[in-house]
Amino acid sequence: MVELSIIILNYKTSDLTIACLKSIISKFNKELEFGRFEIIVADNGSKDASVESIKYYVSSIKYKNIKILENKENLGFAKGMNKASQNAKGKYLLFLNSDTEMLDKGLTDMIEFLDSNKKVAILGGKFMNKDGSLQPSCGKFYTLFNLFLMLIGTERLGFLRESPSIVKKVDWVSGGFMMVKRDIFKKLGCFDENFFMYMEDMDICYRAKKEGWDTYFFPRACVVHNGHGSSSRTFAIINIYKGILYFYKKHNSYWQYILARTLLTAKAITAIFFGFLTNNIYLKNTYKSVIRIEL
Repeated sequence: MVELSIIILNYKTSDLTIACLKSIISKFNKELEFGRFEIIVADNGSKDASVESIKYYVSSIKYKNIKILENKENLGFAKGMNKASQNAKGKYLLFLNSDTEMLDKGLTDMIEFLDSNKKVAILGGKFMNKDGSLQPSCGKFYTLFNLFLMLIGTERLGFLRESPSIVKKVDWVSGGFMMVKRDIFKKLGCFDENFFMYMEDMDICYRAKKEGWDTYFFPRACVVHNGHGSSSRTFAIINIYKGILYFYKKHNSYWQYILARTLLTAKAITAIFFGFLTNNIYLKNTYKSVIRIEL
């Protein structure tokens, strides 16, 4: 029986994906050899040499339970992960960014924790930078007040995001290192594919909470997050803003959606203003795109 399916989405990051695979294999060679773990790599329509490179690496190792799936186009994170999860056999699913590398054998501890805590559906691991510093990877839902705090930059001060040193119940954890009970993932309807990338993790944790399930942060499992993935900063900001707007439209009343949109627009106008003052083309172009977002 497969206990854990590790799902990695590749988009023009074959070198990072192969490094990620190597780190998993170095820590969990026995689990892979005896079929306790499986790995699914889904290429999201890279249209470069990614698939060939990954296939060549996989062919050079002995494990038969590493699958490579090829999507014809870039489906985004949510849809790409959902499609890959349909091929998973594990009791648990681990959604893992391609630009991460395993530092320990904490996945087995995560499995034991989920086995022992029936009310916990989602478990997030710890992100670390190459220099050993921590990346906040769990936090609080974006209520209107929290959204305001995020937009004025207090997330960087640890008000909304954190990386606790203890196992702790939290609102949401990062989808880049997220373990989920597969049966609950299906009951929740998987990731919402209206999120192309970003905010889908907060959304599924929010839906899990509404259904009575808990989300926990688990610092005893750690990865290095290289932070050189497949998206640019401009792409990230635009899709985070889209995600927040869709999240509010989906889960909140109309007046809350309008107020959230007003807060986002005010932040964008401020950024554009500073862009003109400092002749910062990036600020001007990025936040003009944000203002034009339609749902």
